[in-house]
Parts: sequence; structure tokens; C-alpha cells
Amino acid sequence: MSYRVSVLQFEPAYLNPRENISRLTQLLEGLETDLVVLPELCISGYLFRSREDVMATSEVVPTSEAFTALGELAAKGDYSIVYGFAERDGDTFYNSAALLNPDGSHHVYRKTHLYYREKLFFTPGNTGLNVYPAKGGVKIGMMVCFDWYFPESARTMAMKGAQIICHPSNLVLPWCQQAMITRSLENRVFSITSNRIGSEGEGDLKHSFTGMSQILATKGEILVRMEREEIGVKTVEIDPALALDKNVSDMNEIFSDRRPAFYEL
Repeated sequence: MSYRVSVLQFEPAYLNPRENISRLTQLLEGLETDLVVLPELCISGYLFRSREDVMATSEVVPTSEAFTALGELAAKGDYSIVYGFAERDGDTFYNSAALLNPDGSHHVYRKTHLYYREKLFFTPGNTGLNVYPAKGGVKIGMMVCFDWYFPESARTMAMKGAQIICHPSNLVLPWCQQAMITRSLENRVFSITSNRIGSEGEGDLKHSFTGMSQILATKGEILVRMEREEIGVKTVEIDPALALDKNVSDMNEIFSDRRPAFYEL
């Protein structure tokens, strides 16, 4: 099965959802793909200074302007979109990702592992790490940025049947892009890490983001890796069925060879 997957990289405008929706619309216009992944908090920017900043840029699903605009793009382009956003649920905020399908269906994941100052504004996610159908019934899992640091995240989704791990990110630490090679390899899944570029904040609170968004195959092969400051969308064709093959040799299968009785988790 030929399946087109894409990764988008750009620099969000801080606390300016309408500008970011406009930028994303321009980047996605005319895109021919089946699945595209956008960065973490791509509608709001990342380095919030106050709870009021989060409130001003957060979204209520499925009625927000960004959700509606991206949903229309998914339907028009006939592809699935995964994007990261600040979600508001009553008085609670989550660092979330949404899967928007061209048939109008959607699913939301709330970030399990919060990084640094995110803990000042967001509540740890309560959705769990699950698998959802994207366009064509391809099974995708979602994790957000710092979730990569915990191998249990990708392993949980892989064991639930994920073929592609979609990974909206705002990466500042230097290790993720290389570490995700191992995450794909050890789980025999495709992964798409969409990172942002640029910087936010000042002084000790300044964050510089590492770009280098990438698409990886099931043995850790780098199919696409963007430059550190590149803006745009990259697309490759994959066969998602390859992620169903968990054999390492004629006598080794990565899940059946597991020995959980000897693991301490």
C-alpha cells in the first residue's frame, strides 16, 4: 500500500492564533498527501508567561477557529492532519494534539509527560497513549514532544498496533531526533517528528528550537530530515504494512521475545 506522509516545519507567531492559522493554511495549500503532522502548540507559540496567555490562545474542541480551519483543509485536501495546541476543558488546560480526518472524524491526545515550565500552566494528560484510525484506516499513535524521553510511550502505542507515531514537538534539547531513530527501530514503526524553528523568550527563559523535523522508517532509516531553520513541508511515500512486521530474524520477533516477568516498570 502506497501512503504519502508529510511533515511541516515553521516558526509560529507568539500568541497570535490567527496569524498562525494563516501561515499554516499557506503551507498546506495544494498539498498532496494522506497524512501531515504539524508542530506542538503551533497555534499559540510555546513559552507562555502567564495563565492568561494560555487562556487567550487555548482551544475548545471541536469549536475553535483553528480546529475548524484545519478540519476544512483536511476535508478539502483529502488527508489527515495531526497538530498540537493548547486545549481548554473548563478551567483546566492540556498540552494536546488532535487528529483531524477528511471524513470529519477527530481524536484528541493530551500530553502525558510535561516538560519544565509547562507544569506551571498545563495539567498532565489523562487520555492515555492510544491508537486511532487516520485516512485509509492506517493506525496512528500520537505523542507530544517530551513524551519521546520515555520509551514506554512509543512502546505502548506500538503494542496497541500503531503503524505510524505522530510526534508534534517544540524541541529544545539536542537529543530527540537521534533518539527517535531508536524509538522507530525498537518498535518497528514509522515516526513523524514535526518540530518548530526560531526562538522565544528572553534571558534565562529564552528557548531556541532545533528544527530538523523528520520522517523515519521502521528500521530507523531517515526518509526525510529538514534543516535547522528550514520552513516548508516535506512528503515521502511509505508502505504502512511494513510496521506490522515485527521480525528481526527468522527466530526473533520483538514483541513475542519480550520477557515482562523480568522487567521493573
